Amino acid sequence: MADISLQNTAQFGVHGVQEKRDWPCLTLDEVCAVLAYFANMPPARDVVWHSMRPFSAACVVQLAGEVSASAGGANIGGQGARATSCVLKRHARALRSAAMLEQEHAFIRHLASKGLPVCPALALHDGHTALELGNWTYEVFLPAKGEDIYRDVMSWKPYFSTAQAHAAGAALAQLHKAAADYTAPERSAYVAGKTAPVVPLVSSMCVVGQEDFTTALQQWVARQPGLVAALANRPWQQDVARDVLPFHDHLRPLLPGIKPAWGHGDWHPSNLFWHANTPVTVLDFGMADRTCAAFDVAVAIERAMVDWLALPSCSATAQSVRPLVVWDQLTAFVAGDQYIRPLSAAERAQVVAFLPLVHVEFALSETAYFGTLLQDEASAEVAYTEYLLGHARWFAQAQEGQELLARLPALLAGQA
Repeated sequence: MADISLQNTAQFGVHGVQEKRDWPCLTLDEVCAVLAYFANMPPARDVVWHSMRPFSAACVVQLAGEVSASAGGANIGGQGARATSCVLKRHARALRSAAMLEQEHAFIRHLASKGLPVCPALALHDGHTALELGNWTYEVFLPAKGEDIYRDVMSWKPYFSTAQAHAAGAALAQLHKAAADYTAPERSAYVAGKTAPVVPLVSSMCVVGQEDFTTALQQWVARQPGLVAALANRPWQQDVARDVLPFHDHLRPLLPGIKPAWGHGDWHPSNLFWHANTPVTVLDFGMADRTCAAFDVAVAIERAMVDWLALPSCSATAQSVRPLVVWDQLTAFVAGDQYIRPLSAAERAQVVAFLPLVHVEFALSETAYFGTLLQDEASAEVAYTEYLLGHARWFAQAQEGQELLARLPALLAGQA
């Protein structure tokens, strides 16, 4: 059977669906060559679906036989004992080396060992779980249990219902309980006196988690040649000092009380597979890192409780024609999270202080991704102006942004 049409497969871009793909779709020939490296993997028969998500290429592969959920050492995952398809994901090595992917895979295996509904990566013949070929890095998973009901919905959109928001909050709290004893260092850490490469496109607090924000930011940028190039013609230090630094002043006194822990880093409805109103599988740990539970809750609020895509412009004074904050879902999400893992008073304060800051490092990384790697200056401008600066300005100057920060403490305390 021939591949499905590859030329007209769209993807999500910074403003919605776009016809131009940043990374080419996987072909059947490529899939067959890659899967041969994986243990106990039947031959590929067909490529039956291509993901619209950005930053990589992913597809569902129909197999000529069955593959076990324990193939190559994957302990848990997929739809039960066996499956007749798999998910293959391809990354540019400039974004994800095999070592970087295996950081994610190790965290997923830890969560699986705690009973979390996740999909561990399948193993190669040599026991590793990521494959480098040429300029690409590959990973393979069994299909997730549940339905991909948000398949055609962009990230940063709200849940379909308050019931789903409540269940998602509870599921995130379960993840934080399971992650509490996972001790791997942050992904871009200094190890044995050496500086590891900065892992791009991660929800990190390498900068915002430091007391001296300005110095930490300068050092973090300097470690990334692509980011240095992307920022070369922008007054980035002045922009950040004006729009972001005031929020860090609120966070700084709370930093000593942080309890570091790994988090998901990209908690929104399309990274969950569902059965009715219940999330039954947690997906996509590509932005996971060692942060803290409060940071991860703030990420989840920022990702799905503010409908950023409904905002006509992220200029300093822009106001949307309808509310951006989905208040009923926010209340339900917080209630679900707190029911499973109540936040301490210190953590509740941290959530509020982190909220205008959790996007900062990812937005800068996106600026480099678009501007340097993809040579897409228009999207780099969106990442820098509308995302990095615009979101911070919304919290500082838009009435609803200020209202969100003012009301969130009571919501987190169960008083609203």
